[in-house]
Amino acid sequence: MTGHMEREISRLKKSILALAAVVEESVKQAAIALEKRDTELAKKIIKGDLAVNQKEVELEEDCLKILVLHQPVAADLRFIVAVLKINNDLERIGDLAANMAARTVDLVENQAKEAPFDLEVMADMVELMLEKALDALVNYDLKLANEAIHLDDEVDQMHKDAFSAVKEGIRNNPDEMDALINYLSISRYLERIADLATNIAEDVVYMINGKIVRHIL
Repeated sequence: MTGHMEREISRLKKSILALAAVVEESVKQAAIALEKRDTELAKKIIKGDLAVNQKEVELEEDCLKILVLHQPVAADLRFIVAVLKINNDLERIGDLAANMAARTVDLVENQAKEAPFDLEVMADMVELMLEKALDALVNYDLKLANEAIHLDDEVDQMHKDAFSAVKEGIRNNPDEMDALINYLSISRYLERIADLATNIAEDVVYMINGKIVRHIL
């Protein structure tokens, strides 16, 4: 690797880790806003998503520039390919955190009752998955990546349980349908964040050893 290429790769690493930190915090803050019914915090998260979108575009341009100018191979090529994919997943997670915040604003403004399922436990599990996936990225840690991947089934089951609880809630209290649908949307957003955290963990595995583990683990 040339000195210039090495500097570009190092800068790319710092950029993807900085974006990861921002997105992870957005998810945490979205969960806090929901738990505390904090609309000001929720609106701040929604506004902050614009910066995430811009950073995603800049990172993609940086990756493409390195590919064109330096034609990397082996581990460097794997890293850049993984960063391109992780970058996109992080931007989508940021969007989902903003969507959660928007649903929180709706729930508060309409004075909705509590969710008919434990959203806090689900949010905690998703945050743990994302934390493990991103820590795996920071530390090139296969163990953490695999731990994140294997937590996805638990989140999927939580979403299924939430769907059942919402259906029953609508059946018993049809006048609360709008709020219940908002809660179901939040559950779906959390489930999608878990899927994207799984994608990130799988890309970390690929980055480290070149193995594509989608549909295997």
